[in-house]
Amino acid sequence: MGKIEKPEPYDPLNYQNLAQNVVRALIDQSCVGLTDVSPFEGEGVYAIYYKGPLEYYSSIKGDKNPIYVGSAVPAGKRKGGSPGTSQGRRTLYNRLNQHSKSISQAENLDIQDFMCRYLVVIPVWIGLAERFLIEHYRPIWNTIVDGFGNHDPGRGRVNMKRPRWDILHPGRPWAKRLKEAETIDEVIANLQ
Repeated sequence: MGKIEKPEPYDPLNYQNLAQNVVRALIDQSCVGLTDVSPFEGEGVYAIYYKGPLEYYSSIKGDKNPIYVGSAVPAGKRKGGSPGTSQGRRTLYNRLNQHSKSISQAENLDIQDFMCRYLVVIPVWIGLAERFLIEHYRPIWNTIVDGFGNHDPGRGRVNMKRPRWDILHPGRPWAKRLKEAETIDEVIANLQ
């Protein structure tokens, strides 16, 4: 008599299964130009894609592998705000606009070379979805060339290091105040 097989039962509430459902829902969304996003309400997750000419991004060019993924959470979340406090706000839309502004300020990027997918998500699932997207895709701007999603750290923090993103893509006015810890050639070498 042979060994009896015992298959692993499918658990729809397993971390991997929950996260993959959100990722599938995001990938099912249409990919649109980053500047073509119409105003909408809600918070959630998004993926930004690059289709431009920069050689060091050639391996991810197109709408299959995002260059960056992120999330936009309800206002006050970090301070324990209630889930309903951001109702009627354009949290995710505004975050995509902030990214458009950063890209537009970069001296060597063209905003027309960027596309995105976004998904409005019930707030409790946003962190899980973002984490899984980063683990799954390992986007360059989340892992190697970090700093794209940073905000102005304020005048009192001039001793901070300039993010790699701002070394590779100079132009954001606030980043010029920060100390450059690496050269552009060192950042490009890390990409390769």
